[in-house]
Amino acid sequence: MSDEKLSDVIEGFGEDPRPVLTVAQMLEAFDSRAFGATLLVFGLLNCLPLPPGSSTLLSLPILLLAPQIAWGANAPWLPRGVLEKPLKRDDLRGLFRRITPVLRRLEVVTRPRLGFMFAAGGERFIGVICTLLALVLVLPIPLGNLAPGATVAVLALALLQRDGLLALLGYLMATASAALLFLSAGVVTAAVKRLIGVFSGLF
Repeated sequence: MSDEKLSDVIEGFGEDPRPVLTVAQMLEAFDSRAFGATLLVFGLLNCLPLPPGSSTLLSLPILLLAPQIAWGANAPWLPRGVLEKPLKRDDLRGLFRRITPVLRRLEVVTRPRLGFMFAAGGERFIGVICTLLALVLVLPIPLGNLAPGATVAVLALALLQRDGLLALLGYLMATASAALLFLSAGVVTAAVKRLIGVFSGLF
């Protein structure tokens, strides 16, 4: 695994002069941290104010990778279409610049602790929780991406840093996200119908 800090890797994505960035290039740069780092980046991106529908697109890598953590995959797999989809770097530079200082602060306060949280299926449980959160993120709910996106980011960082205390915080945040989802059941139902309509129009 590279000794380069994750925040430096992400900052490099924004500073690279090449016009296009692909998910495959991101995974290669993340190296053995690909699972946690990808979930962290896309979780943080979902916390930012974005145009309507953006959370649906940005949640797809989480939705595809989190189940692989849940079943204990050794290396991430994504469809070729997702891996090779070109992302305009100019559209991402500002986002990377905004999440880099946040990540730098988090790297300072997190550290390996409460290691038992990752034993006996602890990592897989994080994968299950992130999968459920991704199912919420994919729904076009107004402002519905903030809480689950932040929770995915916290759990992903806990996984990367082996920080059991941070994992506990992530579980509390997941519980709060579930409560908010329950309270906004009407909005969720409307979002599901809207999403079904979008996919129906594709076929």
